[in-house]
Amino acid sequence: MRNWRVATRLNAILLIPVLVALVFGGFRVQSSVRTWRDADDAVRIAQLVRAAVTYATTASDERDVAVIPLLKGDTKSAQVLTARAATDKAKSAFDTAVSRMPQTTGLQKRVQLVRDGEKKLASLRAAAFTRKLPGVQTEEGYLAVTHPLIELSNELGFGSANQASFGRTLYAISLTQAAESLTRSIGTHILAENRNKLATGELDTQLTALSSYAYLQGIAIEEFKGGGTDQDVAELQKELTAAAAKGKQQVTAAAQQAAAAGQTFVAPPETIAMIKEIASGKSATQLAAEGITTTSWFAASALGFDAYRNVGVYLSDSALSDAQHVASSARTDAIVNSAIVLVALIVAFIVAALMARAMSRSMRRLRNAAFDVAEQRLPALVDQLSRTDPGRVDTRIQTIPITSKDEIGEVARAFDQVHREAVRLAAEQALLRGNVNAIFTNLSRRNQGLIQRQLSLITELENNEADPDQLENLFKMDHLATRMRRNGENLLVLAGEEPGRRWNQPVPLVDVLRAAASEVESYERIELIGIPETEIHGTAVTDMVHLLAELLENATTFSSPQTKVRVTATRLPDGRVMIEIHDKGIGLTAEDFADINHKLAEPPTVDASISKRMGLFVVGRLADRHSIRVQLRPSGEQAGTTSLVMLPEPITHGGGGEEEIPEDDNDFTVSRIVPEHDTADYAYRPSAADLGFDDSRYEQIQVPDDARALDPVGRSLMRKERRAQLEASTGERTGEQPLPAFLDEAPVQHPYESFEGGYQEQGYVEPVAYQEPQYEQTPQPDGFPAQDGYGAQDEWQQQGYPVPAQDEWAAPAPARPAQPEHQEWTAAAGTAPYQPQQLQQPQQAESAPGGAFEAPERVGFQRPGPAPGATHSLTGSGLPRRDRNGSEQPEEAAQAAPEQEESTQWRSANDDNWQRAEQAREPKAGGVTPSGLPRRVPKANLVAGAAQQTPQSGPQVSRAPEEIRGRLSNLRRGVQQGRNAGTDTNGQGFGPNHQER
Repeated sequence: MRNWRVATRLNAILLIPVLVALVFGGFRVQSSVRTWRDADDAVRIAQLVRAAVTYATTASDERDVAVIPLLKGDTKSAQVLTARAATDKAKSAFDTAVSRMPQTTGLQKRVQLVRDGEKKLASLRAAAFTRKLPGVQTEEGYLAVTHPLIELSNELGFGSANQASFGRTLYAISLTQAAESLTRSIGTHILAENRNKLATGELDTQLTALSSYAYLQGIAIEEFKGGGTDQDVAELQKELTAAAAKGKQQVTAAAQQAAAAGQTFVAPPETIAMIKEIASGKSATQLAAEGITTTSWFAASALGFDAYRNVGVYLSDSALSDAQHVASSARTDAIVNSAIVLVALIVAFIVAALMARAMSRSMRRLRNAAFDVAEQRLPALVDQLSRTDPGRVDTRIQTIPITSKDEIGEVARAFDQVHREAVRLAAEQALLRGNVNAIFTNLSRRNQGLIQRQLSLITELENNEADPDQLENLFKMDHLATRMRRNGENLLVLAGEEPGRRWNQPVPLVDVLRAAASEVESYERIELIGIPETEIHGTAVTDMVHLLAELLENATTFSSPQTKVRVTATRLPDGRVMIEIHDKGIGLTAEDFADINHKLAEPPTVDASISKRMGLFVVGRLADRHSIRVQLRPSGEQAGTTSLVMLPEPITHGGGGEEEIPEDDNDFTVSRIVPEHDTADYAYRPSAADLGFDDSRYEQIQVPDDARALDPVGRSLMRKERRAQLEASTGERTGEQPLPAFLDEAPVQHPYESFEGGYQEQGYVEPVAYQEPQYEQTPQPDGFPAQDGYGAQDEWQQQGYPVPAQDEWAAPAPARPAQPEHQEWTAAAGTAPYQPQQLQQPQQAESAPGGAFEAPERVGFQRPGPAPGATHSLTGSGLPRRDRNGSEQPEEAAQAAPEQEESTQWRSANDDNWQRAEQAREPKAGGVTPSGLPRRVPKANLVAGAAQQTPQSGPQVSRAPEEIRGRLSNLRRGVQQGRNAGTDTNGQGFGPNHQER
């Protein structure tokens, strides 16, 4: 049988006959079991009907027997008590049958009718045949009890061929019996009661009822004969004949007894004739003369009642016997059919097993070999081809060890060929993928090099440009170039390359977020709120910036330009940090959310479909590289989408825990100026589940050690420093203090406290450049105030700054004139208090959304100097726009002229204090809140100069705008050179030989 064809073996198995036998055998067994169950229900119904017929018969007999004793007032008669005991016994048997009956709706309704009638039985017994319940009412009351019992006969309908006749005939004979019982009771009542005592209406009612029930009895007999079988009719005729014969015997015996006693005996007529005579209205004496007495009437009607009762018992017993026979036959059929089907199936399975065993060995060998190829050998070879040069991999396959020539052997040979082709295609695909990745990498590296050179050129132009309009255009070019670089980095991610830029030190999270925002075109719409003071591992910073930039780009692109994109961060109790990016776009459907979250959790392979959502693929790859978890969900309170970025604990510790800042550290970074959170204010930290992040779809994995470096952070810091320089220089030239260039859409509770007490009160080291007090100035011919002289130049050189030219130093002035406007900074620290609350924005000449970006993350101090006038508009980035026609110079000269005149007049030492006190008489306010309340300006109403002046010490640094710009440029250049020098040691430098990613 080894070389048999598969079709031959399948035919030998006899699968189709087995299935057919199983189906039809199951149907047969099911039918037998159903018949058995129905027959068993029929048996219990027949038992219930028999008990009901007995119950109705005893109740009717109780009524008829109790007529004469109750009319005489003998309620304790033995005859009455015996009849009632028989009724109670029948009721108990009926209750037992009810407890075993099938719970069908029809039976339950009929039993409920019986229960309703039973409730009247006790009252009937107490008032039967009394003035409270006259004869007719007593008879009808018992009829209300017995009639529902008789109606249960209609539930019979299961048995032999005469299934429908059982219920009909039994019901008909029961009606006949009931009618006979009623006529007996009514006739007895009429004969036993003195007609003179009966009311005329009651007697007429009795006579009418007697005739009616006699007529009903005849109809019931005809129904029985028409619906019953010949055997049932013969049984009725036999019982009636026996009753007639017994009646004649009773008449003969009564005549003999009367003759023996010497009494006159009149033979009574037949039952039908007696009913007619009683219904005719004759008196009792007249009826007695015709032989119709109470005794003769009761005896004659009792014979008919017993005959009908015997027929009813016969029918109920026949129905029960027939149902039991059917149930027994159904049980036997079910057992026999089940046995036959079981034996047939066993034989079929044995034959099938014998035939299938010949095929099992070859099939098992083929199966094991196929699984080994599909699950181990082929995936391992494909993985080796993806990681190694295809030319160095042995692509020969091992054939399946099946040598038979049947269909199984042919399948094995075909599978070997499929295996061989799969290996060949995998090798070609690996070679093609390597070539494509090499092309992507080469193109991206070339573009990165050109973009890096372009960024360097833009940076140089920014450092040497003082015109805010031109500087704004340079900033836009810088952003476009940065976005181009990020698009090039996407190609590197597609190619699976590592970034070429690294950070060797931890970077604050707020700087990472700012760097990511700086790479987005609509960066001014992004708000950073509630960023905790945590640091990101330097090796993961570059990829984090790229990941966050993609999410921010998506949020700004698919939301209205008039809305803000809010970025918040929360440190969880388990040490992780969750970043939330909220936009107010149109949102996504539930199916889109599920699909996107699945792709973010399990990034797909590179194929043509990722071109539609390349950013999604890049985010998933970058997140998977550092075990970062990214999810998207709908915003809870309003339309839009919320991106959740869960940073694992290893990369949020900055690569070695929190880095302590020495007391004398004077380095200036954007993150250092943000005050620390008070841990007491944040006793409760929400968990990831509270914030809507689903951790169940991820497995716990470790963060790789090779994270990425951060260069966009440096560029972000440089651009912000450059903007700060221009704001300070413009503020000093115009003679007024700059105001925020934007208004948020709604008041935002900023997480940072105000800098009302300076750097020392906030727990930070005050920068050296702002530790000296405010110095008095003398006007210069060009309208700019001159700074006092500073210390020796050698100290300036020791700090690493270039020495300014000799003509850049200004001579000290004897005294500084009083400021015309109140200054919003402390005298000791020289910095303005940090103001997270909203400020009223003045009406500007042009409406630009660009200023909305910097306020939530704005540096927490303002440069010294007056604010610009309301006549100067701002650019899209919040920079003051210079009037190219020179309209601002005459105004500045006009403001400086009175100061020069006042400086030549006589002054005392306390004049300045007196003038400051005069200014404090009128409280100053910073506008009103959205609710209409006045907004307090911190320290605006304090007397200027009241704080203790910090003694002047240390080197004197010029605050001239040109000097500040030069120092910051040199600082930035030195930092960049230091970074290049540091990364050169790792082979990741930015020289000509290194392509930037």
